[in-house]
Amino acid sequence: MTDLALKVDVDTFRGMKEGVPALAAILGEFNLQASFFISYGPDRSGLAMLQLLRPSFLKKMIRTNAPGLYGWKTALYGTLLPAPMIGTAFPEVIRGLMKAGHEIACHAWDHRIWQDWLFLMSRSSIETWFQKMVDAHKGVTGLQPKAFGAPSWMMDPRSLKVVTAYNLSYLSCTRASAPFVFAENSMLEIPSNLPCIEEVGVQDVTASIKEKAGSPVPQVLPVHAEVEGMVYQRQFRDMLESALSLGFTIRPLQHIASDLEKGRLPIRPLTMGLIPGRAFRCAV
Repeated sequence: MTDLALKVDVDTFRGMKEGVPALAAILGEFNLQASFFISYGPDRSGLAMLQLLRPSFLKKMIRTNAPGLYGWKTALYGTLLPAPMIGTAFPEVIRGLMKAGHEIACHAWDHRIWQDWLFLMSRSSIETWFQKMVDAHKGVTGLQPKAFGAPSWMMDPRSLKVVTAYNLSYLSCTRASAPFVFAENSMLEIPSNLPCIEEVGVQDVTASIKEKAGSPVPQVLPVHAEVEGMVYQRQFRDMLESALSLGFTIRPLQHIASDLEKGRLPIRPLTMGLIPGRAFRCAV
């Protein structure tokens, strides 16, 4: 049987408020647990408007119907509208996920800043960003975080050094094809190696899941609270039914991480590249 993890990224206030409870309800119907990677700080999604000057980003926004997915209020947060807090505004929702057996991990403090400006941030700014996220996670869950998944799969050598201070069990920060160990910090990386709906569409995601049935490599499906938890709920149910019928064992990333033997995994450095359907380079 092939392991399949559902890596749910929560990027926005609306995704936290509406998408997460919807996903939790769907997963409850199947008696499945997922890994929820939470953005805890301000939703400043409106800053994405600055990226519309890039033709590749504008094309992606049109192709994926971003206003329909995220809503017009989200598109104004942090600019014309105040930036609401995301995870810290819904502690009971997160604790409810924990009670249901879901894994809670760290995704972001300020998602937009990391996604758009990581490579211009100073080392001290990265450290402050990370500490705010970790403090928020501890404040909500009462626990030290055990995993981090970078916003938009954006990492650099400095951030790989910063994460070593937090005694994490694993990272999930790349779009590589299989788990490996980072040469820069000797940490376990479990990548998202299946595509997103907003990158390639529902049919191609479903086909990719089918293609990987029986693989010895753990598969990680990147799910977004704003996508599968809202407009694409029916399609998400269909994907779960398909994966289960194909014999996948669906379980949280932390369980897969505990079974992997780091000594048997390849050691490789961070690399960046383009993948189909994404507007920017990401860690691969």
